[in-house]
Amino acid sequence: MKHPNQKLKLLYLLKILMERTDEEHPITVPQIIEELAKYDISAERKSVYNDLECLELFGIDICSEKSKTYGYYIGSREFELPELKLLVDSVQASKFITKKKSMELISKIEHLTSNANARKLQRQVYVTNRAKTLNERIYYNVDIIHEAIAERRMITFRYFDLDIRKNKIYRKNGDLYKESPVSLTWDDENYYLVTYKEKYDSYTHYRVDKMEDISVSDEKFILPDAEFDISEYAKSVFGMFGGDKTSVTLKFDNDLTGVVFDQFGTEKILTAIDDNHFKCTVDVSVSRKFLAWVISFGTKAEILEPKEVREELVRMMDNIKNIYNEK
Repeated sequence: MKHPNQKLKLLYLLKILMERTDEEHPITVPQIIEELAKYDISAERKSVYNDLECLELFGIDICSEKSKTYGYYIGSREFELPELKLLVDSVQASKFITKKKSMELISKIEHLTSNANARKLQRQVYVTNRAKTLNERIYYNVDIIHEAIAERRMITFRYFDLDIRKNKIYRKNGDLYKESPVSLTWDDENYYLVTYKEKYDSYTHYRVDKMEDISVSDEKFILPDAEFDISEYAKSVFGMFGGDKTSVTLKFDNDLTGVVFDQFGTEKILTAIDDNHFKCTVDVSVSRKFLAWVISFGTKAEILEPKEVREELVRMMDNIKNIYNEK
């Protein structure tokens, strides 16, 4: 009498090939028969050859390799190993994903390749000492927000900061925010929600891992006619630190050309000042993050205008100097 698992023979064969094989680890027909037996499935050589052919006709890339005998393995997969390494790196680097969720995600990514390649992925996992959010709801928050954006519905949520003991300190005394969600963006390893405020005809943003009790409202919202460009918004608010948007002209040493293009885009027009310097004009939110970015280049960068932004940078440097002079 046939074992009930016999009907699942083709599926278990695919499972064995997906988990056990790759180009460096082919499997022979006798080994396949031995593996199938672990699932209480009996098989003969001829039936295995037929099953391999069926999988190939279905579209699975079954490859064979001859040494002393023929070995079979899965060739191309949905994700190649370098692509999976890239995904693992992204999960590891993402501060908005908690340590627990990071490990769960990486474990799922490992199942997209062979066991041997999964071990290669495990060797590059470094999550323990990385800065990670404490908000376990991040996955579900993102899903709820995507739903609201797709349906053009307003959302409500509470927004918090953490004190030195990691206790939540709610803004607005814990009252609900009510916002029109426009887009989600990933900046400086954090997830942000960009919202539109009709009252002020302006946009603002919130760290998703600092949002909780998110709920989708029945109330619809309408965006202005002008199409919103999330990439331009992210560049203008500079590291997602807000501030008044201002047209600022900067002077740089020529060796910072790549830095400017990386930050503001290659479409930005650069104008030579002399053989060693260039200038460019950008629309940015003048925040502490922006001013600190300029300062980080020392004498290689300078704000030319407007005058009030130059003065703001000087005040910032004076305040820093005063702190150290007091010691």
